[in-house]
Amino acid sequence: MNEEHGTAGSSARREYERRRAKDEQRIRQRWGRFGGIAVALSDERQSTRAWSSGAVGEERVGAALDRIASPTIRVLHDRRIPSTRANIDHLVVTPGGIWVVDSKRYKGRPELHFEGGLFRPRVEKLAVGGRDKSKLVEGVEWQVEQVRSAAGVIPVTGVLCFVEADWPLIGGSFRMRGIEVLWPKKLVAKLSASAGAIDVEATVSILAARFRSAT
Repeated sequence: MNEEHGTAGSSARREYERRRAKDEQRIRQRWGRFGGIAVALSDERQSTRAWSSGAVGEERVGAALDRIASPTIRVLHDRRIPSTRANIDHLVVTPGGIWVVDSKRYKGRPELHFEGGLFRPRVEKLAVGGRDKSKLVEGVEWQVEQVRSAAGVIPVTGVLCFVEADWPLIGGSFRMRGIEVLWPKKLVAKLSASAGAIDVEATVSILAARFRSAT
């Protein structure tokens, strides 16, 4: 993928390599002449390994999106959000609008839970493997707002795309606060069916100028 379109997972991959090098340097300094052995015997820190896992998730979703890229389905990977340190994993433009896709590589089953009821406000929560991961939805909501500020009247849809999650054989995908929660194959199906009259090429140009490639 060229520089204009970006490379899926590139930022996460660079951060992983940076952290791994820093961890190795710390171990070598601590163990002196035995540093090489210590590095070989040391387990990678979870906080460092998470960046590698995240990069793999972005790369897999990116590959699925690249396979359906066409004049009417355009894909931008790893885009910087202006004035922040945050990135958008993937932006997809179809005739039906803009899709903001956040890739996650998680184990466990994504589920929509409800809390509250008669005497308390009803609250939606995202659980993955039984753990509350609602903040992931909040993150996509924020990304969607950043894109809407540049998109004008063009519809913008947020997506949480889970790789390697424990999805059921039938059903499984859902919407939480307007955010689609699904897996790569389901995402590809939705994008391929997205119909409308959006000027795809002009929209891509606007997005590419506002959200620069982090590659």
